[in-house]
Amino acid sequence: MARMNKAPALSVMIPCLNEAARLPLLLADLRRSELSLEILLADGGSSDATAQIAGLVGAHLIGVHPAGRGRQLRAAAARARGDWLLFLHADSRLSQQWSAWLNTLLQRSSTEASAWYFDLRISPSTPARQLLERAVGLRSRWLQRPYGDQGLLLHRDLYERCGGFAELPLMEDLELVQRLSRIADLRRIGLPLTTDGRRWQQDGVLRRSWRNARLRRRWRRGESAEQLAKAYYGP
Repeated sequence: MARMNKAPALSVMIPCLNEAARLPLLLADLRRSELSLEILLADGGSSDATAQIAGLVGAHLIGVHPAGRGRQLRAAAARARGDWLLFLHADSRLSQQWSAWLNTLLQRSSTEASAWYFDLRISPSTPARQLLERAVGLRSRWLQRPYGDQGLLLHRDLYERCGGFAELPLMEDLELVQRLSRIADLRRIGLPLTTDGRRWQQDGVLRRSWRNARLRRRWRRGESAEQLAKAYYGP
């Protein structure tokens, strides 16, 4: 997808760090688009084939150092040219209907007033993961707290009004939706976004969910994102 003179309808921002094994699947989903779009890969210093993959599909590769998902997303958004911004994780998969569905959604004038998220799906599916998906759906709807692996779609004006992503190494998604929910509704797009279940593979759903809940509680109590990132990722 070469850069066009006309501004794209949609800019897609993807933070990545050594995601060459999964990134091509998401990029293939994006290429099946009815929308005029640009893809910006905010790379935190990958040592795998991420740069080559970006070149093959015409995505714009933005080097961001040091790595940090909030910093990477903010840098990509600053380079985006589209009126609409879509933030996705590199291990996500879009449904076959995503492009036509979003094309219809973006035609409505009322869409600009809200931020939008997908329904979480985890692959491969298990009963415990299905239970987690339902819990995430309730949390997103009633507490207005969708997280990064559900994607986030919003108009540039709304993104700028809320201040955009903070340059945080962790909790960047929670921190953003907290600010967004003060000025806009966060609403379901009505389509699934499938994420790789490898994060739940080792610890299991309950242990992983409990660990993440404890990190969020520490965040609310005022611990820095840097401290929490060390606990989450390791030194």
